[in-house]
Amino acid sequence: MSSPAADVVRAHRALAAAGQGDLVWGHAALRDPEGKGVWTKASGWGFEEVTEDRVVLVSPEGDVLDGIGRRHVEYPIHTEILRARPDVGAVVHTHPRAATAFAALETPLRALDHDGVLFSEPDVPRFRGTGGLIRTTDLGAAVAEALGDARAVLLPRHGVVAVGESVAEAVMHAVLLDRACRTQLTAMAAGELRGWSDAAECAAKRTECWNPTQIDAGWQYLLRTAGLQEDPT
Repeated sequence: MSSPAADVVRAHRALAAAGQGDLVWGHAALRDPEGKGVWTKASGWGFEEVTEDRVVLVSPEGDVLDGIGRRHVEYPIHTEILRARPDVGAVVHTHPRAATAFAALETPLRALDHDGVLFSEPDVPRFRGTGGLIRTTDLGAAVAEALGDARAVLLPRHGVVAVGESVAEAVMHAVLLDRACRTQLTAMAAGELRGWSDAAECAAKRTECWNPTQIDAGWQYLLRTAGLQEDPT
């Protein structure tokens, strides 16, 4: 069975393989199975640099309970979402270029391809409280409120937050959201949007295209690309 630290490493390496890195900024976090807080990478490391000795356990109050290194100042994104969403096991916060650019447009995200059906009908929410760092529990709680029961939330002038029951889901949701935004930006650059999946087709494609088997297939690809192997047991 995988350890929380090993899962944190996999999350960040997979995000790096998907091109979601931003020098040493951004982070993924995993709910501590004993309820002590969140496991995440220590501050100062890029996604591709994360190893198990660069993982820390951070309490809801921001104390480093295990591991060596400083915590990220935006830990409340993770602790407050996990407090509000008992169905969520992992949270990803990154600064992907396409999704960040798209968030500035105040345009609904349409399901132009398979990726988009996860974040359309209803539209992906946006957190408009601030474009600055989410440094306080109040701001973290406000992000959680904006997220609601969605898979992800756009942070205009900042980045994205994606969640999932598992690390695999949270990472894949972050990756697929950026891909969906990139597709729509490309289409809008060519002209007016004229066709996209309606609510019924979105619902059907979520089951067909993004069932647990398909999510896992994408996750396994990212791990292979990162040079990691999942334990088949």
